[in-house]
Amino acid sequence: MDDILRFALLGLGLGALYALTAHGIVLVYRGSGVLNFAHGAIGMAGAYVQWELASQHDVPYWPATACGVLASAVLGVLTHLLVLRPLRRASSLARLVGTLAVFIVLTAIAVKRYGDSLQLVPGKLPTKLLTVAGATVSEDRVWLLAIALAITALLHLLYKRTLFGLGTTAVAENEGAAAALGWSPDLIATGNWALGSALAGLTGILIVPVIGLSVTGLTTLLLSALAAALVGRFSSFPVTLAGGLVIGVVQSELTRFGTDVTGLASSVPFLFIALVLVARGRALPLRGMFLDRLPGLGTGRVRPVPLALTVVVGLVLVSLSTPLWADAITTTLVLSLIILSIIVVTGYAGQVSLAAYALAGTGAFIAGHTAADWGWPFELALLAGVLGTVPIGLLFALPAVRTRGVNLAIITLGLGTTLEAMVFQNTDLSTTTGSDGIAVGKQTLFGISVSGVDHPQRYASVVLVLFVAAVLVVANVRRSRTGRRLVAVRANERAAAALGIDVRAAKLYAFGLSAAIAALAGVLTGFRSTSVVFSDFASFNSITALGLAVIGGVGFLVGPLFGATFAAGTVGARFGDLVLPGLSEWMPLIGGVILVLTLVGNQDGIAKELGGRAADIRHRVASKRGAPARKAEEATAAVRKAVPEATPGEQREAAGVDVPRAAPLPLQVRDLTVRYGGVVAVDGLSLDVEPGRVVGLIGPNGAGKTSAIDAVTGFTRSASGVVRLGDRDVTRLPVHRRAAAGLSRSFQSLELFEDMTVLDNLYAACDRPGRWAYLTDLVRPGSRPLPAHVLVAVREFGLEDSLDRPVGDLSYGERRLLAIARAMAASPSVLLLDEPAAGLSDDETRELAHLVRRLAEDWGMGVLLVEHDVDMVMSVCDQVVVLDFGHRICAGTPEEVRLDPAVRAAYLGDLEPETLA
Repeated sequence: MDDILRFALLGLGLGALYALTAHGIVLVYRGSGVLNFAHGAIGMAGAYVQWELASQHDVPYWPATACGVLASAVLGVLTHLLVLRPLRRASSLARLVGTLAVFIVLTAIAVKRYGDSLQLVPGKLPTKLLTVAGATVSEDRVWLLAIALAITALLHLLYKRTLFGLGTTAVAENEGAAAALGWSPDLIATGNWALGSALAGLTGILIVPVIGLSVTGLTTLLLSALAAALVGRFSSFPVTLAGGLVIGVVQSELTRFGTDVTGLASSVPFLFIALVLVARGRALPLRGMFLDRLPGLGTGRVRPVPLALTVVVGLVLVSLSTPLWADAITTTLVLSLIILSIIVVTGYAGQVSLAAYALAGTGAFIAGHTAADWGWPFELALLAGVLGTVPIGLLFALPAVRTRGVNLAIITLGLGTTLEAMVFQNTDLSTTTGSDGIAVGKQTLFGISVSGVDHPQRYASVVLVLFVAAVLVVANVRRSRTGRRLVAVRANERAAAALGIDVRAAKLYAFGLSAAIAALAGVLTGFRSTSVVFSDFASFNSITALGLAVIGGVGFLVGPLFGATFAAGTVGARFGDLVLPGLSEWMPLIGGVILVLTLVGNQDGIAKELGGRAADIRHRVASKRGAPARKAEEATAAVRKAVPEATPGEQREAAGVDVPRAAPLPLQVRDLTVRYGGVVAVDGLSLDVEPGRVVGLIGPNGAGKTSAIDAVTGFTRSASGVVRLGDRDVTRLPVHRRAAAGLSRSFQSLELFEDMTVLDNLYAACDRPGRWAYLTDLVRPGSRPLPAHVLVAVREFGLEDSLDRPVGDLSYGERRLLAIARAMAASPSVLLLDEPAAGLSDDETRELAHLVRRLAEDWGMGVLLVEHDVDMVMSVCDQVVVLDFGHRICAGTPEEVRLDPAVRAAYLGDLEPETLA
C-alpha cells in the first residue's frame, strides 16, 4: 500500500507538469484557434536556453530561468506573427503543417547545436524526503503540484475576471463580432501565444530535473499535454489540471506495477486521447462544418513514353553510380515512397495522418521476422510485410470514422508512438540473438544477389522499379471511380454520403492502401542492410514526412521526389555537399525553413508550380493543334447526341429521346421528432411524398425545415420516428444507404466538391463501383460514359458547355443548378431540395420552378421542396406542409394553405391571400 501511495504522489508531480504544458496549449488554442504541435519544441528551446546560460555561462539559476521563459515567449510570438498569421485564411491542413514546420526548425537547430544525448540536470526545488501518510516522497514533487495548482487558479481567474480574458473568450466565440466591439483578434492571439509559450518554457525547465534534458524527451511531451488538454476540451483549466494529474498518476503506477510490459506506461496519454476523441467524435461533420480548401490535386494522368524514358535513364544512371550515390538514390526513393503513402491518405482522401513511419516500421517488422524466423526469401518477405501491414493500417483508420482534421492527426501520432514504444523499442520483439535488430542477411531476388551491402546499385535499381510501380498504382486510383470517391470525401463528407458514397469504406481504403505503400518503404529500408534496425522508424519522423509532402505537393504524384530532395542522406543532400561541403548536415533545418516559405508562398507545393507552368505550355501547344479536352468534349458530344434539344415532356419524346423515369417509391414520414438538447426542433412531423408529386415544406426561420430534411436523410442522430421509402423502413439506415435506396438531397449551402470539375461532380454521384472495384482500380481504372439520365439532366440544366470547368469558376446560379443536377444523377426516387432558389434572381427562380415541376411530371420523382420563396412554392407544389416552431400547423393544397387562418396568423401575418396568388 505504501508503494501505491508513494508512486501516486510521484505521479502527481509528473502530472502537474503535464497539466502546465497542457495549459499552454489551451491558451494558444483559445486565443488563436490553432492547435500548436510545436508547443513541446518551444518549451524545449526555453529549457536549453536556461541550461546553457546556467551551466555554460555561470548565470544564476533564476535569472537564467527568466531568460529561458522569455525566449520561449518570443518564439511563440514569432511563430504567430511570421508563420500562423500569414496562414490565417489558409486551409486547416496548412495551419497544422505550419506548427509542424516550426517543430522541425526548432528541433533541427537544437540537435545541430546540442546533439540529442540525454543530460542529467540538477533542479533548484528542494529534494529532501517527506513522509505523507506513511509514504516517502521527494519534496520537489509537492512543490510541482503546488505550482500547478497556483498557476491553474491564476489562469482561471485571469480568463474569468479580467478584460484580457473576456476579450479572449469573445474572440474565440465570434471573431467578427469581437472585432466590431473593438477587440483586436490579432493582438489577443499574440498575447495568448506569448503567455502559452512562456508556460511551455517554464514547464520545460521544471521537468528537466525529472526526465533529463534531451531534444527528443522534451518534444515528445506533446502527447501527454495534448491528452490533458483534450480532457479539458481545450477550454477549462481546472479540468485540464485534473486530466494531467490522472495521466501522471496512472503512468507512475504502471511504471511500478507494469514493468513487464514494455512501453505500457508511456502509452497512457494515447489511451486518453483515443477514448476522448472517439467518445466525442461524429461519423459525419455537423451541418455547416466543411473541410477547408486543401492543397491542389493532380490529375493522375501518366504519359507512358516520357515515363518509360525516365525509368530507362534512371536505371542507367543507377548502374553507373558509385556506392555512395546509389545509397543516396535508395534513400531518396524510399523516402519518396513514405511521402507517396501520405499523398494517398492526406492528399486524396483528406485525412491528416501522422502514422507513416509507424506503418513503415510495421512492414519492416513483419517482413524481418518472416525472413529471420521462417527463412522466407526477400520477395516473399516483402509481400508478407506489405500485405500484413494493411490490417494495421485499417486499425489506424478506425478513429478516422469518428474524427477528422487535427484530432485525427493527434490520434494517429499517438497510435504510432504507442506502437514504437511497445513493439519497436521492445528488445524481445525487435531483435534476434547476437544482433542489434532482426538479422535478415544478404538479399537475393529470384536467385540474383541484390544485397544493399555488396551491390548497392542493384538494390537501388530494385527500389526504383518498385517506386515506379507504386506510383502507377496510385495514378490508377486517382483516375478511377475509387479515386473520385476519395476526393469527394476529402472535399465534403456530408455531400459524399448524401450521394450514396460510403465515407467509412473510403477512409478505410485510403488508410489500407497508404499502409501498404508505407510498408513497402519500410521493408526496403530495413532490408538494405543485413539487419532491420528500428531506430529508423521513430514515430515523430512522420511529422517531417508530412512537411516534405507539403513542400513537394501533397496532391501530386511527382511531389514525393521534390519533397524528398530536402531530407538528409538523399540525392539533394549529396548535391548540396558538392556545392557547399557540409551542407547536408543542415538539410533538416533547410527543409523546415523551405516548408515555412512554401506554406506562406504556395501551399500547393513545388509540383503544382512546375506542373502549372508545364500545363500552360502543353495547353498552348494543344491550342495550336486544335486538341480538345477529350473527356469533357466527349461527354458534351454525348449530351448533344442523346438530347438534341432541351424540350420538355412530349416534345422530347417526339424527338426520339427516352425520358428517364425514377423508381416509383413513395416516401412516408411518421411522428418525426428532432431534439437538440432541451430544444425540440421538429415535433411529431408526418408527411407523404408520392411519386410524380411536389410537396412543399414552409415556415418561418427556425421552424425546423432543414432539421426535418436532415432527419429524413439520416444526418441527425437525435431523431425519432419512422421513415419509409416504398415498402422499406430506412429509419435506422446510415446516410449513404438511404441515398443508395433512392433518397437524395441537395443542400442549402450547396456543398459541392470544389476540387472537381462539373463532370467529376456528376460522376461522383452516378458511379456505382462493383464489389471488386477497390481492387481492380489499382490496376485498371474503371470508367464508363455518363448514364442516359445524367446526360438528359445535363442538357435540362444547361450544363453541357461547362462540364470541364472547375466548380469554383461557375456563377452562383450555375452552382445552384449543378447541386440539383448532381442530386438527380444519383437516380433518386425522392429528391429533397433545401432552399434551391436562395440567392437567385426572379427569372432564375421561375426557370428553376419549371425544372422542379418537370422532375415530378417527366421524371416521375417525388420532390420535397423546402423554400422561403412562397410564390415559388405555391406555384409549383401539389401539396404544402406548414411548420411553426417544429409543429405542423397545416397541410393541404396551395389554395387551402392560403386560406388557413392558423397559417396566416403564424406565418403569413396580415398578408392577404391575393398577395400570394
